[in-house]
Amino acid sequence: AIWPGESGLELAQSIRESGDVPILILSALAEPEHRIDGFESGGDDYLVKPFEPRELTLRIRRILDRQAMAAKPSMIQFGPFSYDTDRQVLSENGRRVHITTAEQDLLGCFTAAANQILSRDDISDRLAGRMKGRSIDVAVARLRTKLEQDPRFPVFLQTVRGRGWMLRTN
Repeated sequence: AIWPGESGLELAQSIRESGDVPILILSALAEPEHRIDGFESGGDDYLVKPFEPRELTLRIRRILDRQAMAAKPSMIQFGPFSYDTDRQVLSENGRRVHITTAEQDLLGCFTAAANQILSRDDISDRLAGRMKGRSIDVAVARLRTKLEQDPRFPVFLQTVRGRGWMLRTN
């Protein structure tokens, strides 16, 4: 709760105690001890006034990117499968499934955008051009043989006609 007379540092401390909300402290106090106090109070970043609006935007973006990376689950579940995104290991009912490096890269794209449609261009961009065009189609078909009971009727790695593919997760 915010009380009259509460300082920004006290507010940051109370916010930090109740959760993991990103905190960027904007202050006219520029001495090193002030910045240290800001970080010790739970601030994720500290920006001294006056500042450039572009710098503020970039700092906010970095804080949110770091938080999104930390919040990303490293284990993605879909049916009997789990994919450890950190180790790039696919398991079915707890048993490791061998997948090639290209399949790891492709599955990494799909797990990073779970339940979202990815086009060929999206996949190529995410893989920095390491896979392009129809080679993506072939890689999807090969990956399906490992993920689907009947690859002709996919349950997990589905085709979205005219748009691309989508990995359905739990």
